[in-house]
Amino acid sequence: MRALNFRAFSFSLSSNLNCGRFDVQRFKPQFSTSETHYVKLTFDDSQILDCLSQQRLGEARGLLDEMPKRSFQDRVVCWTSLLSRFSQNGFIDEARTLFEIMPERNVVTYNAMLSGYVKCGRLSDACWFFQAMPERNVVSWTSLLCGFANAGKIDEAREVFNVMPERNVVSWNSMVVGLIRSGQLEEARQVFNEMPVKSQVSWNVMIAGYTEHGRMDEARVLFDGMEDPNVVTWTSMVAGYCRAGNVQEGYYLFQKMSDRNVVSWTAMIGGFAWNGFYKEALWLFLEMKTNHELEPDGESFISLIYACAGIGFPRVAMQLHAQLIINCWDYNDYDGRVCKSLIYMYSMLGIMDFAWYIFLRNSKNYCIQSCNSIINGHIRIGQLEKAQSLFDAVPVRDKISWTSMINGYFNVGQVAKACYMFNNMPDIDAVAWTVMISGHVQNELFAEAAHLFSEMRAKGVSPLNSTFSVLIGAAGAMAYLDQGRQFHCLLMKTQFEFDLFLQNSLISMYAKCGAIGDAYGIFSKMTFRDLVSWNSMIIGFSHHGLASEALEVFEAMLTSGTCPNSVTFLGILSACSHTGLHNQGWELFDSMSNMFAIPPQLEHYVCMINLLGRAGKVEEAEEFILKLPFEPDRSIWGALLGVCGFGKINMGIARRAAKRLLELDPLNVPAHVVLCNLHASIGQHAEERLLRKEMELKRLRKVPGCSWILLKGEPYLFFSGDRIHPLAEQILSLLFGIKDKLH
Repeated sequence: MRALNFRAFSFSLSSNLNCGRFDVQRFKPQFSTSETHYVKLTFDDSQILDCLSQQRLGEARGLLDEMPKRSFQDRVVCWTSLLSRFSQNGFIDEARTLFEIMPERNVVTYNAMLSGYVKCGRLSDACWFFQAMPERNVVSWTSLLCGFANAGKIDEAREVFNVMPERNVVSWNSMVVGLIRSGQLEEARQVFNEMPVKSQVSWNVMIAGYTEHGRMDEARVLFDGMEDPNVVTWTSMVAGYCRAGNVQEGYYLFQKMSDRNVVSWTAMIGGFAWNGFYKEALWLFLEMKTNHELEPDGESFISLIYACAGIGFPRVAMQLHAQLIINCWDYNDYDGRVCKSLIYMYSMLGIMDFAWYIFLRNSKNYCIQSCNSIINGHIRIGQLEKAQSLFDAVPVRDKISWTSMINGYFNVGQVAKACYMFNNMPDIDAVAWTVMISGHVQNELFAEAAHLFSEMRAKGVSPLNSTFSVLIGAAGAMAYLDQGRQFHCLLMKTQFEFDLFLQNSLISMYAKCGAIGDAYGIFSKMTFRDLVSWNSMIIGFSHHGLASEALEVFEAMLTSGTCPNSVTFLGILSACSHTGLHNQGWELFDSMSNMFAIPPQLEHYVCMINLLGRAGKVEEAEEFILKLPFEPDRSIWGALLGVCGFGKINMGIARRAAKRLLELDPLNVPAHVVLCNLHASIGQHAEERLLRKEMELKRLRKVPGCSWILLKGEPYLFFSGDRIHPLAEQILSLLFGIKDKLH
């Protein structure tokens, strides 16, 4: 057998074993690794350990000899078991000393010592020990292979695997696990396919490798081809689908599981919580507790804490916290994750006293994540001064700390302070740039946002999809079609594929800018559409008066299996209103509650008033209002007043609507103007003059209509009757000249 060419490894370990009162708790393990599973040492074990740690070898040997009389073979087994207990508790040097003084050893003893070195990460010692072993079996080789694989030394692990004189299923599985951990899934699959015998663990390892890397199609092929998947297999698939965002498929598999353990339930609860299905997560937890009598673990509670934070019900959150205390999970929080989750939950709910209490109680275990949660909690409830005080006090700040404060100042309109924070940020990444651009857009500083985007690219920072989404949304809001097209072209040059959010933003932008054909072009090429996609297209067609196209998209949406929501019906009812589709509008309005269980909201009632009024049925519109299940507000009466000018003018209804509206809002300018115009249109000029005089006494002035164009990056605004622009006379002359030519 050829010698292995292992590379040299050096590890610096410190061991400070001072003599003192005999207490096993004072012995410090010589390594820290997640692989260790601590076992309880007996009093006799502790006595031997004390002798070994102080090099009192004769006394230690005497204690070994005093063990209950057994056969020779049994004594070797007993000593080997003791060696394993020492190494599992971190006392690897004492385990080696015990190994040296053992009068007899077998291959199991050698493997136990080798395993101890491997599990504590002392691979250099493991290699030398392996080379010195008088006899090796498949367990010895597999142990060394696992050591290299767990340490990320995949080339060395592969070398061991290739020269192994004998392999068992554990050896093959270990090699597959090592390759998966190093990200080499194709190589792992090749080894998996070459396995002469596959155990259930083999299948589970390969399936878990695919699910953890988001490759669910390949995982599903293996899962469907597995003869007898167990609870681990099913749980891996459920967790994988939830991790990939396909919660529906994950829940489908979860329901099909014949056997579920607490890990399975936790995976599904977490899948709901992390994907925003907070109510479903809580209901599933209640089902687990009541119908299956399973006790949740720490992972279950962490997912539920985030669900409570998302759902926004403080009482439910406090009840969950009480459950944590009853189950002692807040005291058994060995890694601090429960504590961090609770701080996050109370900060999200704005209950800052509780968040601070938990934070200060665990102040020894300082965590920047918890500080960021509290900073965001104060920002969320408008306490920027307290957020700034904590930000200034914390010893370490990360990018999230800085971007949270920047975003907080933008939210209250303090743009200068936000810019000051940004300019002092030590390490500005794409997220911080996006927050700056979004903040300027939020405060209607569109030119500055575009300048920041140019500066971001000039500094070599690649924009995120969310950066483009913000800018495209701003272009749509301002109807800057040319700028929107430029962002779209830049996207096509820099992004290999558009995500759903970007495609929806582009549809909305083109529709708002009047390019409805371009919007539909993007919509028709989408491979997957969500509810926002369908709604954006329906509303786009509606705003352009294309009711038949809007109805066609609505029918296609229902055919695809996508359920409409209140926004969908707002768009489709508006389309029917603008094009006079009276009967279809009524049918759709009735179907909201009857077929889709969507209760109509104020906006839907306003749409129906417009629908009736535009169809010349103003009397029916008034009757509709009087039968509403709530007290009409000013928007309802304003809608009725607005439709009184369609068809035959009904001044009686107009006066009644105006009276009710002005009772609610005496200074409503549009109501006065509409009523004036109605009087004028039927020749009641005396009433019109009286109403205009009343407006003068109340100092009511209608805000003039406004339009604008973007020329060379600068917006030009024009108000109705405005002659302030220096080129106003030339513009009007040109416009009237075009008008004369048309006539």
